Amino acid sequence: MLNISPNNRNGIDEQQFVSYQNVNKESSNLKLKRTLYIIGAIILIIMLLPWTQNIRSNGKITTLRPEQRPQTINSIIAGRIETWFVKDGDFVKKGDTIVIISEVKDGYFDPKLVDRTQNQIKNKELSVISYEQKVIALDQRIDALIESSKLKLQQAKIKYRQARLKITADSIEFQAAEINYDIAKDQYHRFEKLYERDLKSQTEVETRRMAMQRAQASMISAQQKLLQSRNDLIDAKVEVQSTEAKYRDEIAKAESDKMSAMTNMYDAEVDVTKLQSQAAGYSIRSGNYLILAPQDGYVTKILSSGIGETIKAGQELATIMPLNYDLAVEMYIRPMDYPLVRKGQHVRMQFDGWPAIVFSGWPNNSYGTYGGTVFAIDNFTSENGMFRVLIAPDKQDHPWPKALRVGGGVNSMLLLQDVAIGYELWRNINGFPPDFYVEKDSKEIKSSIKK
Repeated sequence: MLNISPNNRNGIDEQQFVSYQNVNKESSNLKLKRTLYIIGAIILIIMLLPWTQNIRSNGKITTLRPEQRPQTINSIIAGRIETWFVKDGDFVKKGDTIVIISEVKDGYFDPKLVDRTQNQIKNKELSVISYEQKVIALDQRIDALIESSKLKLQQAKIKYRQARLKITADSIEFQAAEINYDIAKDQYHRFEKLYERDLKSQTEVETRRMAMQRAQASMISAQQKLLQSRNDLIDAKVEVQSTEAKYRDEIAKAESDKMSAMTNMYDAEVDVTKLQSQAAGYSIRSGNYLILAPQDGYVTKILSSGIGETIKAGQELATIMPLNYDLAVEMYIRPMDYPLVRKGQHVRMQFDGWPAIVFSGWPNNSYGTYGGTVFAIDNFTSENGMFRVLIAPDKQDHPWPKALRVGGGVNSMLLLQDVAIGYELWRNINGFPPDFYVEKDSKEIKSSIKK
């Protein structure tokens, strides 16, 4: 280095500067070293201090059970608003009337609609009774036809048997007449031969001829009777079959009339059931003109306030906050942190509006925070791409403030494993997730050691 400056170091008296003398002392070097060692030791001790890993997330206050959450009061039917009985902030009990609506559909304008439907039901029930009596009468007619058919068939069969017996008698009579004719014929021929020999007279021959003719006439008459008897047998058989067919047709017709009457009776019963359902629907619909409070609570907001305003079926009329509810906290975590969360895990929370001093790594030293436990974890992501976690109050910790309300904001910390501060800094620098650990039972540890 060129010594061209007029104020060079050689012209300075170093002994006149006290600070320069203090720096050049050996004791000052020792103090600096000691200070650095002490600072390093303090930093090392701090790095070895325990730090509770946690997952921080913002959430809101909700309730554990769905029926305890703010709900809307809807109109089941379409109508027109007639009278309001509440206003914003009013306390209502279960069953109190919120609003009265009137009918807007022309099919329900009749004020005596239910009574007229009941009259229709009575008439249809009388129709059912009439058909029942008709069925009973047809059953009696069928029974009478069956009994009559049995008697008629028995009578026809008796006639058939009589005809068969008559045929037998006429057949025997015809055979006897044939024998008599043959005998008379033989006698006539013998008398003729004797007459030719002059042993018999002409009168005796003519007498035998007349006897032969009478026997022939008797034979023909007996044959005629036999044929008539056979014809009567055929007529008796036809009568038996016609009687069976006649009563079969009459019984079938009666059965058909009975089935028709039963069909009409069942149709009338169906109509009765439909009318009863309609009457019940009309009665229930008339009861829906009064919009009632579903449970005890406070009316928070009137959504449809105009008198005479027409509303649709299912339209929201007002919102109500239940009187009694169990608070919970709803928070969302990243998918990367989802495997680290389990039911029963401890959580520290800071509620909006309550001052708190929070040490995320030392939750026990935090002031103004409240304890909770993981109550439920969703198995699917929400619309924001994160998993919802429901947190219930920790019964072993001090209770949550009574002034909390549903919808308030919360800053939550899910507590994980205790690690050293140095490890936590190294993890955050490298972007690693928190440690995942699961406490195992002693039996599981022993079985793993044996394996």
